[in-house]
Parts: sequence; C-alpha cells; structure tokens
Amino acid sequence: MSWYYCLEHQRVEPEQGCPNSERMGPYQSESEAQHALEHAAERNAAFDAEDDN
Repeated sequence: MSWYYCLEHQRVEPEQGCPNSERMGPYQSESEAQHALEHAAERNAAFDAEDDN
C-alpha cells in the first residue's frame, strides 16, 4: 500500500484520496508520508547549499 501527504488537508491519506496534484508521494509507509514536509525542507536546504558553492 502507498501513502500520500495531502497538501490541501494537511494530513496523510491512502492511495484512494485527493488528486495527485494536491499531494506528495507516494511513500512506502504512513510514517514516512507523515514527515513529507520535513523531508522536502531538508532536500530544499541541501539543494540551496549546493547552489551557494
């Protein structure tokens, strides 16, 4: 089963949920989806740090 983080409702949902354009994923676990925004922020920070070099 895949999990997603819905950006509109600010919650984790299963495959049958909001349209993919409104959510992040898929993730392998509910826990992983729950931390989607944190992971995205970490990736963005790393990307920005590479741009500064």
